[in-house]
Amino acid sequence: MRYDIDLDAAVPMKDGTKLATTVWRPAAQEPVPVLLMRTPYGRDGIASRATGAPNLFAMLRSGYAIALQDCRGTFASSGAFVPHADEAADGAATIDWLASQEWCSGSVGMWGASYVGMVQWQAASTGVAGLKAIAPVVTTADLYRAPWHSPGGALSLDCTLGWGTMMALNEALRAASTGADVTEDIAALTAMMGNRSALTEATPIAEQPILRRYLPWVVETAIGHPDRDEHWQQLAAIDAVSTISTPALHIGGWYDLFIGETLHAYREMKANAATARAREGQRLVIGPWSHNPTGFLGYSPDRSFGLTASMDAAGLTESQLAFFDSHVKGESDALDGFAPVRLFVMGIDQWRDEPDWPLPDARYTPFYLDGDGPANSAGGEGRLSAAEPVGDFADTYLYDPRRPVPSHGGTMMNMGGYDGPLDQSPLHDRDDVLVFTSEVLEEPFEVTGPVTATLFVSSSAVDTDFTAKLVDVHPDGRAIILCEGLQRMRYRNSLSAPELVVPGEVYEIEVDLIATANVFLPGHRILVEVSSSNFPRYDRNSNTGGVIAEERLADMVTATNRLHRGPEYPSRIVLPVIDR
Repeated sequence: MRYDIDLDAAVPMKDGTKLATTVWRPAAQEPVPVLLMRTPYGRDGIASRATGAPNLFAMLRSGYAIALQDCRGTFASSGAFVPHADEAADGAATIDWLASQEWCSGSVGMWGASYVGMVQWQAASTGVAGLKAIAPVVTTADLYRAPWHSPGGALSLDCTLGWGTMMALNEALRAASTGADVTEDIAALTAMMGNRSALTEATPIAEQPILRRYLPWVVETAIGHPDRDEHWQQLAAIDAVSTISTPALHIGGWYDLFIGETLHAYREMKANAATARAREGQRLVIGPWSHNPTGFLGYSPDRSFGLTASMDAAGLTESQLAFFDSHVKGESDALDGFAPVRLFVMGIDQWRDEPDWPLPDARYTPFYLDGDGPANSAGGEGRLSAAEPVGDFADTYLYDPRRPVPSHGGTMMNMGGYDGPLDQSPLHDRDDVLVFTSEVLEEPFEVTGPVTATLFVSSSAVDTDFTAKLVDVHPDGRAIILCEGLQRMRYRNSLSAPELVVPGEVYEIEVDLIATANVFLPGHRILVEVSSSNFPRYDRNSNTGGVIAEERLADMVTATNRLHRGPEYPSRIVLPVIDR
């Protein structure tokens, strides 16, 4: 098969900006459909084309033209890069341009991971006619809830500063290519990338002069809009779900920082998309992956999920091509044999096909935080039990922002290191971590679905955080994290309308731990952690009720926090139990 390649197509936007685009297309007589990737990471980089599959050459062999485009203001495209600001309009204009080419059939699909998936959702929200399907991988349709903030209202500190520094470095290198003398700034940004602890521990968070210089959006928008205000609402494609008519193949990972929004977008689109074709066209694949390339292998130093766990082994090229063949080419039988939902179930480490998400046969079962005494640390009296508690108790600990509980694995985007299923036991000696553990299991116990914790809490402060984790304790003592969540108290009722708390008053809150799929094997135990920090996955709450990003460490105060449990205050975690 022969191909025509245009390495320097310049796609015009409505304001005259030209976006650099590479087009590969079969040298065929008849028009062909196009698969489009729009990226801020450089269209010429193999990594930007390989992440999350499908294989570029497999797409070409399947009869698609391929278009790879640098987002506005990045690499060879003109204009200024302001994250998210122009992606909806630029995506729609690009799709219109592609669909109008004589070699194009008029049908366009989009694929790609992370930011490259975000631009798919923003293009779909415009209703552009030529876009027939999207395949967003480890990404979000709600930019506040992930990646820049969270469902509980905390700033995703490490992700925001780490990604922002990387993109600011790209901007400095772009300036250098025009002859600007930015050698010192490039050295400084490179050093910041190499010393993430210094980057995240500096306060105030908003005091980032070099980021302001090269990518002011990080400080002015990502950090400067801590509430889910009108700015974030306007960017949330999923808020316009009733107007979106695009089938989507949602691909995510249990340890990816976008997992909650991957599942949320699937549910919302299946229930509320604009057309029956879109509602019925939603598909979901979730593997044991985190956001890093190492995590795409289904491996971490503390837990490996086996040879079938990687993205390559999952057959994502085949899944995505079948999806595009169905919705972009219009082949009615292309998805025959592909289940609507495919999940990797950890513990038994197997792929499983399901009819829907959440699983229709899930039995949502409360497990109570109990114990005859204080649950501080693994050496305490904390117990996790299916039986309703008979005695009231209040666990007390001191949350000190100067001594936060360190992030260790989970859904942290630890660029250059490991995240995902790491052993939490090194954290269980701390007196500000409450630990509740079940008895040793005698039978396999499957938990697959959404996980929430209902906690009754109080604090000496007017604002603080409460965290929760679900952990699988192995017989050898490894405590492998499954899922986690955080609730900032000022956002307990609304992400857009913060309310401080009354010190000492008991509040019932729900912590969203997102979801998991795991079989706790015989000999294992179920463990739940409760604390008040997970740093630098999230920014540390200053406990003052002020603007956290503008406060120095010296401005922060300690909080005496309490978890209330017992018959009057039945603090609990609710697990989606699967009996098969």
